[in-house]
Amino acid sequence: MVDVHVAGGELGQEEINTYIQRAKDKYPGRELQGLDIVVDGEYVDLQYHFKPVSFSRIRRITGYLVGDMGRWNNAKAAEERNRVKHGVS
Repeated sequence: MVDVHVAGGELGQEEINTYIQRAKDKYPGRELQGLDIVVDGEYVDLQYHFKPVSFSRIRRITGYLVGDMGRWNNAKAAEERNRVKHGVS
């Protein structure tokens, strides 16, 4: 269910559904939570509100791309622990 707010005029449900579908087509994979529509004569201003996307950090450690080291065996964890870490002066 998309929360829709219309200001500055009135729109039919068919037109509102078209704007919702436009958001889904333009931003595939994102879940639309809300839509603010401001009517200005023949023009409209659309502001989309999407559900936050979860983000997972990936780093390159000892030649591997990893999100975390939770599944590493003891030898690989020790390799990471003993490596030389360079700083910026």
